[in-house]
Amino acid sequence: MNLPNILTLSRVPILFLIAALMSIDVAGAATGALLLFIIAGITDWLDGAVARRMGLVSDFGKLMDALTDKILVVGAMVAIVVFRLAPAYTLFLVLLVLSREFLITGMRMMAASRGIIIAAEKAGKQKTVTQIVAVGLLLAAPVLSGDLAGWFGDGQFWERAGDFTRTAGVIFFFLATLVTVTSGLRYFLKYWPQLGAGAKVES
Repeated sequence: MNLPNILTLSRVPILFLIAALMSIDVAGAATGALLLFIIAGITDWLDGAVARRMGLVSDFGKLMDALTDKILVVGAMVAIVVFRLAPAYTLFLVLLVLSREFLITGMRMMAASRGIIIAAEKAGKQKTVTQIVAVGLLLAAPVLSGDLAGWFGDGQFWERAGDFTRTAGVIFFFLATLVTVTSGLRYFLKYWPQLGAGAKVES
């Protein structure tokens, strides 16, 4: 256990803190949830930078970095639906994202057991970015329409800003789901035949 891995694993308890703040209706809770999500995003960049600088890059770190990213983003999506920061029908989108993540993670585990390397691709990174933007916007919406409206007045302006941000978040939610599913299909079609053949896929 070293500093980069601690930073990586910190995203799991941060997710629980975000969910806890989302569950309470008090001033500042929404802002706290958004700030924690931003902090978690910073740790995602920082753990890799620290690991490279300190010469502590490891297979465990690479695995847990990808896994905790999935736990944070998908967990936040689930919490957003549960606490009604997004329309109820977005549950269907969350289920699609969950299914994709489980299937591809399972395929990676099977590949690893056979000595096959499935490298991260551009489509997978695009998937992560769109998911983070969707979650960030949906977390920001109650900050605008709730916290900022209460702190700075002019409730109608902040409520409109919150509604706009929420709508943008839902749009990105659909986009993230589309990118997630299509990238998953690309991984499956590209690597599944090689799994059967037992070939080694180089990064």
